[in-house]
Amino acid sequence: VKFQKRTVDTVYSREFLDGPRESPWGATQREQKEGLEFGHEEYRQISNYCEDRGIAWSASAWDMESIDFIRKIGVSFNKVASPMLGHAPFLREIASEGKKTFVSTGMATLAEIDGVVDIFRSANCPFELMHCNSTYPMPEEEANLRCIPMLRERYGCDVGYSGHESSLLNVCAAAVVLGATSLERHVTLDRAMYGSDQAASISAHA
Repeated sequence: VKFQKRTVDTVYSREFLDGPRESPWGATQREQKEGLEFGHEEYRQISNYCEDRGIAWSASAWDMESIDFIRKIGVSFNKVASPMLGHAPFLREIASEGKKTFVSTGMATLAEIDGVVDIFRSANCPFELMHCNSTYPMPEEEANLRCIPMLRERYGCDVGYSGHESSLLNVCAAAVVLGATSLERHVTLDRAMYGSDQAASISAHA
């Protein structure tokens, strides 16, 4: 199970946060972004719940402060989101932990992925690349799953699939046939709920 963690004032500019956005938490971007974030108490509950049930869990950090936040809580693995692939100091900090890390590759060039692989191998940090198309939701015909064997051959590492399509099985099954070693999907209780990811999520009741 994986969540996301951001330090709102670090990730977004003041001008953006002061902009308008209607949400269940208020009328500004700041209220919406802060309303989405879990704090120490929520993550303590998640950690306790997962530990009691033997569930591996983590949260993908989007900034240095969030790396420290997650590290102090203690997670089973690390996850690097696609937009972070161009931030070498961030990647080196993650790799310095030596903890199994899943790295999404949405929108990345091969040169950028080369750099990521070099960082993790130099740190002797185990990693798995996650082929990803960053369209939300992703049309199935744009999955480009041939990237899975291509990445595996190029880097000699495990390659998984991080999907944002609306269907439950079609693309994921094909990804496994092509050698995907892990699958990641967004999950929602109800696609009609508020939130920008709902259309790219699968129902928990599916």
